[in-house]
Amino acid sequence: MTDTAINTVMQAIGGQIAVLLGGSSAEREVSLRSGAAVMEAFARLGIPATAIDTRDADWMQQLAPFSHCFLALHGPGGEDGTVQGALECLGKSYTGSGVMASALAMDKLRCKLLWLGHGLSTPKFVELDEHSDWQAISKTLGQAIVKPACEGSSIGMSRADSAAELEAAWHTAKPYGRVFAEQWITGGEYTVAVLDGQALPAIRLETDAAFYDFNAKYLSDSTRYHCPAGLSEDDEQGLRKLAVQAFDAVGCRGWGRVDVMRDERGRFYLLEINTVPGMTDHSLVPMAAKQSGLNFDQLVLRILQSSLNDTEGAHGG
Repeated sequence: MTDTAINTVMQAIGGQIAVLLGGSSAEREVSLRSGAAVMEAFARLGIPATAIDTRDADWMQQLAPFSHCFLALHGPGGEDGTVQGALECLGKSYTGSGVMASALAMDKLRCKLLWLGHGLSTPKFVELDEHSDWQAISKTLGQAIVKPACEGSSIGMSRADSAAELEAAWHTAKPYGRVFAEQWITGGEYTVAVLDGQALPAIRLETDAAFYDFNAKYLSDSTRYHCPAGLSEDDEQGLRKLAVQAFDAVGCRGWGRVDVMRDERGRFYLLEINTVPGMTDHSLVPMAAKQSGLNFDQLVLRILQSSLNDTEGAHGG
């Protein structure tokens, strides 16, 4: 990191940047923590930044002095293309993926359908509603994980090993919108950060919980993170390649994180993409960046630079 790079960034953003955080989704508290960490990084870098909470009624008016935004918003209303579309209408540039890719990545069902169309592996799945045949679905999928289609941070998710548990899990998830059941993959869980077109070192996750849930992600001190992930060189490269393929297929850009399971036979299965991953002290992208030689401040600067390097213009494609 050099003063020249910081000066170039400051010129490109007009000398100051808005950090959008908070919002009204179920992930608000995580977003506030991510945004605070990003604000601290900008302070250390000497880049003037102002935090703007998109839950404020006048947040768009607050953006008037700024030409560029760093998005630290998680979940619906911030990571699903909504804010991205508003910013484009206001003529403001921003970090991360555009409107279409953000919306697709947030909708896990649509994302999985797109991956299947690209020939990329993802666990079997069935959308659930009040008319679902719980017995038939349970027989088809066996052990399953039930998820809201358009939430993040494992909110509303639960495991179901029987028809009765499947129906109960649907009731738990349905307050968050459309719901689907996904075949349970027994094996290792991995995540791969993508930064400016390149995959960072994979992280293998271990938790004593039934799965990597909200508590394991943000609260527990017993969750284990392995980076390097302990894969062979060929498997590490294969996983990184799959993550970039999944990222590119959805049309994502800038930065993000791809979550993957590996079954007992060694095959990788794509789970989801996070287009605005967490940037807290428990977050995974900073961990992967550190393994590749980038500290937190350098990571924030790289994310910002990647959005300024977008020579294609509009983010909407």
